[in-house]
Amino acid sequence: MKVNTELLIGNEKGTKLFQPAVEEGIEWSTERRGTPGKLTFKVLEDKKLSFSEGCPVRLKVNGAKIFFGFVFKQQRSKKEGKVQEIAVTAYDQLRYLNNKDTRVYENKTADQVVKMIADDYRLSVGTLKNTEYVIPSRVEDNTSLFEMVENALDLTIQNKKEMFVLYDDFGKLTLKNISDMYVKKKGKYLLIDAETGENFDYTSSIDDGTYNKIKLAYDNEETGKREIYIAQDGSNMNRWGVLQYFDTLQEGENGKAKADALLKLYNQKTRNLKITNAIGDNRVRAGSMVAVRLSLGDKKLNNFMLVEKCRHIYKGQEHWMDLTLRGGEFVA
Repeated sequence: MKVNTELLIGNEKGTKLFQPAVEEGIEWSTERRGTPGKLTFKVLEDKKLSFSEGCPVRLKVNGAKIFFGFVFKQQRSKKEGKVQEIAVTAYDQLRYLNNKDTRVYENKTADQVVKMIADDYRLSVGTLKNTEYVIPSRVEDNTSLFEMVENALDLTIQNKKEMFVLYDDFGKLTLKNISDMYVKKKGKYLLIDAETGENFDYTSSIDDGTYNKIKLAYDNEETGKREIYIAQDGSNMNRWGVLQYFDTLQEGENGKAKADALLKLYNQKTRNLKITNAIGDNRVRAGSMVAVRLSLGDKKLNNFMLVEKCRHIYKGQEHWMDLTLRGGEFVA
């Protein structure tokens, strides 16, 4: 399939759009948690090309809306002769969630937390799925906006057992249930297999992100006592030794339910699967669900997996993507 990229950069006043000559291709990267979408590319300096930090950047591929964001970084280097090459890094509006703030809120769902933050920081909002679980109260002190949102989404997972994905959809903050993120067209799911993915890297471990004992503490101001909630798996403690996760609870959290949910989430090996040089598909981004069919040595994989990280590479008429995947026992 022919790949036709259209990259446009606006000027400071918002009165002009430039379509620069791009050198060495374009990369678009997304991650599911705590990271804004990023676009990187190189252009040759041109007297007619006038842009600076904060200017808007838009990318379309074969007419599809891929990225809308703002220039955050320029790096200049001398190419041949006197021509300068400008390496540009642009981020979507999730970049503004790196700001830190303090918030105290009560009786809000995670989508309402996103809307509250977006209104305060003048961020554009698209579709925000109702996450339904109401957080009784929450104190976020000197915390990044990303962390505030992630904490609200984590509480939703622990109490409602449903995962939601926040991303920027061409300039609009969007929150979707993971069940709405399957990549398919006319009932056919996108399949990653030995033919569509050139290489893969697979590891299994209990060294990071594996816990067989969960210990949560809550300082009860009314009684003056510390309440402890523990969930553990004795058989895995015998197999691997004690791998403990410890955290504190805030008022309104159900200690037993949270400990049980965390044990279910972390009491297993982490299995990492990375696919490189897969045939590119613009519909895939961090948070997407894709079908995977691969033989991985100690196990055969044939199920849906969650995309934790995604990097698209557009170069000439070629389009490739690198994926970090999670699913079942796999943890990206």
